[in-house]
Amino acid sequence: MFTDKDNRLYIDKIKIMAIKIINESISKSELRKIAENQFGDLIKAVVDIEKGVMAVGGDLHADEEKALLEERSKQENLWGINLYINKQEEEFIEFDSMINVRPSQNNKSRSVENLEIQRKIRDIVSKLVL
Repeated sequence: MFTDKDNRLYIDKIKIMAIKIINESISKSELRKIAENQFGDLIKAVVDIEKGVMAVGGDLHADEEKALLEERSKQENLWGINLYINKQEEEFIEFDSMINVRPSQNNKSRSVENLEIQRKIRDIVSKLVL
């Protein structure tokens, strides 16, 4: 196990990203650093619409979902999104994740279909991301 000059953790040359649970504000520049270490201008995130927190830093939404479940979030409150760091307003959040496919909650696609849930997600993200 070792870290590189940017403090990224590696085990046997495999990069390990630490999942961060955001419950206080985070700057776009901090998110940009996370994005640069992963997907360029994209960050996968999972939002808990009940607790008003989000997890970032996972390679998969399922990794962030697992981290929030370990923090006692409820499955039905967790929604996967993508944040496009270099975009503004409506294009900043994309409601697309495999974890969103939930026929039991009447969400049959990867998108967040319920407009009220989308609004809650937008509100939480706008409070957390400065």
